[in-house]
Amino acid sequence: MLRPKKKISKREMKEDALVTSYVKVTGWYEENKKFLNYGALALVVIVIGAVIYFNNMSASNEKAMTELGKVYTYYDNAQYILAIDGVPERNIAGLKSIVENYGGSDAGDLARFYLGNCYYQLRRFDEALEQYDDFSPPGQLLTVSRLAGIAACREAKGEYAEAASSFEKAAVTYSNDVGAAENLGNAARNFVQAGNKERALELYKKIKKEFPKSPLARDVDRYIAQLSI
Repeated sequence: MLRPKKKISKREMKEDALVTSYVKVTGWYEENKKFLNYGALALVVIVIGAVIYFNNMSASNEKAMTELGKVYTYYDNAQYILAIDGVPERNIAGLKSIVENYGGSDAGDLARFYLGNCYYQLRRFDEALEQYDDFSPPGQLLTVSRLAGIAACREAKGEYAEAASSFEKAAVTYSNDVGAAENLGNAARNFVQAGNKERALELYKKIKKEFPKSPLARDVDRYIAQLSI
């Protein structure tokens, strides 16, 4: 005997469509990741934002997501000061305002990540670190980006040992990360600056063994030779 079909609500239909889109996008990313660089993460972040929006429909999260959508164009076009401060005359809140007002929501927390990136690009490294430290990534890809952001700030401040440690953590956090070899190379460079040539040598050898097709692998033998003198 056939059972009557369960009536599907509009909300369930929306969530099902979202999940389907998410699977398609992430599947495409996995298939094409060897051809991509970190610029492709923007697409993944947008999808993550959509998932956050539908999974947490609180009023503050919905408002934060709306405001984030308005200001994202300035961020994407490298207009970092406008992205931070917004455009009040056009009723566009800046990332700083979104974090201050909605930082406790998931979308507001995502704005914190973008705010940290803006501060880094403007060489305001202490402010960038503050945002990265407070950011709670919703997945491995953004965890990698957060660690790499922290590491880049530490390197810019001349804190090479701390930078090396964060870059190395970024490299091993996500096994399918397309930037793992680059982060290992960044870690090795900072270990050299910190006076730990032995650890740098180990990481260069790891790149040669585990990422022989990465762009960095072409120069690894030279780095190994220099450190082996």
